[in-house]
Amino acid sequence: MDLISTDKAPAAIGPYSQAVKTGGLLFCSGQIGIDPSTGRLSGNDINSQTKQVLNNLKAVLLASGLSPADVVKTTIFLVNMDDFSTVNEIYGMEFGDHKPARATVQAAGLPLGALVEIECMAEIKKA
Repeated sequence: MDLISTDKAPAAIGPYSQAVKTGGLLFCSGQIGIDPSTGRLSGNDINSQTKQVLNNLKAVLLASGLSPADVVKTTIFLVNMDDFSTVNEIYGMEFGDHKPARATVQAAGLPLGALVEIECMAEIKKA
């Protein structure tokens, strides 16, 4: 098992890793919209937070030698399901034609008052 860490995404705010490589898979911990340069949420709106969440996930994937094209499953946690269509649009732009499996659930609350959190699993392809 290999632990992944990058300063291009927010440091873990608890006793966990940004990602773990094991058994041909990468498990990325949930990311919220923290800007790693400031340590604060990127904004108070769903647009800015969703974009930052996806940037953070991409940074962790890149630190692992992977990209969004390697993602096989995501889970989206939303505080407000009324934000679903906005998040879906931004998510779709990020993944393009690549369509990993996905679940979306409503959460009563997220760390630091975030509006959205996304976690993912990616396949580590053998060279």
